Amino acid sequence: MPGKVAKIGTFSDWIGLFNDWRKEIGVNTDDIEAFHFDTLYGAIDTDEIEFGSYKGRRKWENLRQIPTQQMRDALMNMIVYQGDTEFASVEQQRNLFEMAPTDWDRRALTRVMIEEMRHGWQMCALLMDHFGYSGKVEAQKMLERHAFENKRLLGAFNVDVDNWMDFFTYTDFVDRDGKFQLQMLKYSAFAPLGRSMSYMLREEAFHMGTGNDGLRRIVEAGVIPARLMQKYLNKWISSSYDLFGTDHSSSAHWAYVWGVKGRYDEPKNELAPDLDDLNDYNRNLYRDEVAGLIERFNGSLKPGEPRLYAPHIKFNRAIGRWAGQKFHAQTGEPLDDHTYEQHVKECMPSAEDKKLLLDIIASEKKWIAEKTGAHDPLASIGEVRKSAINL
Repeated sequence: MPGKVAKIGTFSDWIGLFNDWRKEIGVNTDDIEAFHFDTLYGAIDTDEIEFGSYKGRRKWENLRQIPTQQMRDALMNMIVYQGDTEFASVEQQRNLFEMAPTDWDRRALTRVMIEEMRHGWQMCALLMDHFGYSGKVEAQKMLERHAFENKRLLGAFNVDVDNWMDFFTYTDFVDRDGKFQLQMLKYSAFAPLGRSMSYMLREEAFHMGTGNDGLRRIVEAGVIPARLMQKYLNKWISSSYDLFGTDHSSSAHWAYVWGVKGRYDEPKNELAPDLDDLNDYNRNLYRDEVAGLIERFNGSLKPGEPRLYAPHIKFNRAIGRWAGQKFHAQTGEPLDDHTYEQHVKECMPSAEDKKLLLDIIASEKKWIAEKTGAHDPLASIGEVRKSAINL
């Protein structure tokens, strides 16, 4: 970048910055410090480009094989954004250790943080291995932006995750957006990026499972009111809708044409893509999955509690065709200014709601059901790495 001088020449230099970053943000616990971070590559389904204008040709192994500079720039930009979210999520969750409801949850948080850091590490390794000086600069900047300074690239990743309702909702639904993004990149015509996704997806599955199981335990305990839980669902799921990008995105259009990023269901979807509506297509697949997960929670609600729901795709949007407009959280019905102002108070968490939540957590030891029959999260953290391909 203009005026930005790289301080790093090798990946070992970057690792030094990474170690300093962990200490700077206060997450260098004994378990995290003891973990051996590594770059992991897995198998890809095919060596042929799977979609777009270059379909059928051999996937690219290095930048020299990519036909145009515009395509190389778009690819680097995707890797930068993906890596930025990984480090951001660690910063967002950095203050949760002391508030963990159980030791299992604390160790699960540690594992989630370790794996998010490893994902950021993986993206920075790609940048430095394949993108020359520009890649080194971007890998360095990845550790210089901070969520708590509102400098991460996507707005949802500048919001503190400062209680365990936030954490469980975030890992279930924001990390689920992450799963969608990683799956779409797994089909990439750039083979090193596709190979990177295999292990990231396996690790992401633990994060989503931790969040989903945490919310299930909260519902089963029946101490926190469903209306309060709904507000946190509305907060994080509506933010996740935005993470799919703008409607009618030219970036998504060309990423597909170039074979860089596919649809979430690419191998199974034999229909011709609507190139001008790719982000919305994937967003709606996400919303359908989320709605199904929330419906399962409803089976465990206490009698008389309102049913939980996935917020309407138009609600609380900051980008795209619905940005800044006023819609009902559940129905998507348009609302006037006054009605919407009242509605937001009823369906989004306020300072008073946060105080109520923290009061319940502090005074009710059984606000969340026990975690039973579970293995130590850190004991199994290496399982997904056993079949890594050394390249």
